[in-house]
Amino acid sequence: MKPITKLRETENWIFDLDNTLYPASTGLMGQVSSRMTAFVANLMGLEPELALAEQKRMFREYGTTLRGLMNDHAVDPTEFMDYVHAVDYTRIDKNPRLSRVLDALPGQKIIYTNASVAHAESVLARLGVTQAFSGIFDVAAADYVPKPHPDSYAMLARRHGIDAAHAVMLEDLAHNLEPAAAMGMTTVWVCDDGHAGAHWGEPADDADYVHHRTDDLVEWLENIVTKNG
Repeated sequence: MKPITKLRETENWIFDLDNTLYPASTGLMGQVSSRMTAFVANLMGLEPELALAEQKRMFREYGTTLRGLMNDHAVDPTEFMDYVHAVDYTRIDKNPRLSRVLDALPGQKIIYTNASVAHAESVLARLGVTQAFSGIFDVAAADYVPKPHPDSYAMLARRHGIDAAHAVMLEDLAHNLEPAAAMGMTTVWVCDDGHAGAHWGEPADDADYVHHRTDDLVEWLENIVTKNG
């Protein structure tokens, strides 16, 4: 395990957004996924079951359904994002504990998401943590190269001046942490046992790219702040 011993030496905190800053139990990403399936079904004239299978194939092959649609069907990414993110954001409640602990963390805090800035802004506003973040690096900023492609991480680091040796990345999909660890970042797997997606690509027992694991992000951050206060 790679320790986080001195908060003052951690200059950058990189947070995934969906099912990381809020629990999967909100069902928000279930809504997004359903709208992705509907988009694929409408585009290709498929029944929902076949559209879902095609959606998941593209996700696994390209990293996001969007990247697959862009590559295979020349889909306009803005049109896709606007459609799939027309969801019920009231499912997310304010989280004062999360807000307090984020404000207590020193250094720059960045959202790194395969979704859009507009979606991230809506989520952060609902959580009440907008003020904690100095930037949002979305899939458009990465030229639609999604996590876990290493080029996306390199673009993130250049855009926000991130020194990997002094950065922590937190993410609900373990395989998205592998490139971060390879760059020298400390990694935290936010593993919600009620979120099946968190276990897709679960690291092997001998994997060394997950340095910390937690099923409670806020409690983990509070413990870090307390130990290093």
